[in-house]
Amino acid sequence: MSARSIQKLFDLSGKTALITGGSRGLGLQMAHALGEAGARVMLSSRKAEDLEQAAAELQAAGIDARWIAADCSKEEDTRRLADQTLERMGAIDILVNNAGASWGAAAEDHPVEAWDKVMNLNVRGYFILAQQVARGYMIPKKSGRIINIASIAGLNGNPPEMRTLAYNTSKSAVIGFTHTLAAEWGRYNINVNAICPGFFMTKMAAGLIKSMGEEKMASHAPLGRLGDDEDLKGITLLYASDAGKHITGQWLAVDGGVSVVLGA
Repeated sequence: MSARSIQKLFDLSGKTALITGGSRGLGLQMAHALGEAGARVMLSSRKAEDLEQAAAELQAAGIDARWIAADCSKEEDTRRLADQTLERMGAIDILVNNAGASWGAAAEDHPVEAWDKVMNLNVRGYFILAQQVARGYMIPKKSGRIINIASIAGLNGNPPEMRTLAYNTSKSAVIGFTHTLAAEWGRYNINVNAICPGFFMTKMAAGLIKSMGEEKMASHAPLGRLGDDEDLKGITLLYASDAGKHITGQWLAVDGGVSVVLGA
């Protein structure tokens, strides 16, 4: 086989992508990246109104986008999401596990129910959806890409004032999940990788950025800024396309260099 051009390696025409937490923020940014490269996109999150607006935004950009409302902290919703996507789209070539939750509390006061909420969505939900998608499509087809959204919070501890024990623990678990799943499913030609974003101007991070100050937060990064609305596009497309077909079990920090300073 002759080597393909770089344009063909990154082309996702004919592929179908499912993105959880896809109605806003990083999820919507990644949906744009995959759709702009030619993929059909299925968005999911809990709120139908947000999904409708996000799908309309993608469609206005010429992307084939649809949506299914589902709460990926609930097993029945997660399994329904996979099944309905396969029924409606006929394929799931790319899965982006992005839905997530956080909780702020000192470790000694952290409610168990809040711990369970974060872990159920950020870890258990990723496992159930990946398993369902793999069984239903990727393993029989001997092909697939799974992208798990972790965080630089999973690479190190945080300053005490951030108080995100459950979130950090869940994101460390996502990295371990990625390593192990890649090792097991490589035989099915399924690539599994993780992205570790730093601080982006998202709704989840808005409260922390407001309390600490955007300028102060940005000052922790060697590049001196927070992530913007295009900084995840490149790595998402690399992991999802044939340009990254020999990459699996890896994580990459997209954080302006914060993890370099922290020594990850």
